[in-house]
Amino acid sequence: MAYFLLIESSTSVCSVALAKDGELVDLQESSEGQNHAKLLAEFVNEVLKRQNITSDQLSAVAISEGPGSYTGLRIGVSLAKGICYANQIPLIPVSPLQSMCEQVIVRQAELGIESLENTLLIPMMDARRMEVYTASYDSGNHLIKPVSAEIIDEQSFLADLEKQKVLFFGNGADKCKDVIKHANAAFVSDIHTSAQFMCKLAWKAFQKEQFADLAYFEPFYLKDFIAGKPKKNMLNI
Repeated sequence: MAYFLLIESSTSVCSVALAKDGELVDLQESSEGQNHAKLLAEFVNEVLKRQNITSDQLSAVAISEGPGSYTGLRIGVSLAKGICYANQIPLIPVSPLQSMCEQVIVRQAELGIESLENTLLIPMMDARRMEVYTASYDSGNHLIKPVSAEIIDEQSFLADLEKQKVLFFGNGADKCKDVIKHANAAFVSDIHTSAQFMCKLAWKAFQKEQFADLAYFEPFYLKDFIAGKPKKNMLNI
């Protein structure tokens, strides 16, 4: 029996789950915005307390590896690594894009999707303006095209759309509806990052011993962090 703690902090959703042998046991999350520094550790404590589990009973911690929010990823990874170091347990990175695909597959009937056969799954995370972080997966949630940052226009994904049905979803997909108009394009709403859909992915990685190197693991930011210019130069330099 293996208990996993799962932490998702790559977007404005702050989400923590507990799983046993790949099955969801408990979940605590908030979509109120970027309150990860305040809420994440609190959610971990609440989930463990509700299930009468202590951190030394955990077999692993799974963490959303990115891409996504620079600050959110940094906070989540720091907390996850701290728990792993303290309890000498492995860290399992999980792609938030792949976990969104897992959500679509699990919720297929609920979302009104008749079939995913011969459908390309394209999760999208908002990267501001008309840019998204994205990747492509088949209906079995196997990676087809690696993660990239894409600026969306009328020609985006045209080669894929000419060949098969393409399903777009995630918080970056809404702004693409008015741009991607191909007959093979379909959009699904109400798909957001959540730790609960990391469970099976983390369990598969655990069984294959696909662990991160705790000493060197860093979030997959995809793009370098660029700090905003201060509105006022307090030093008058």
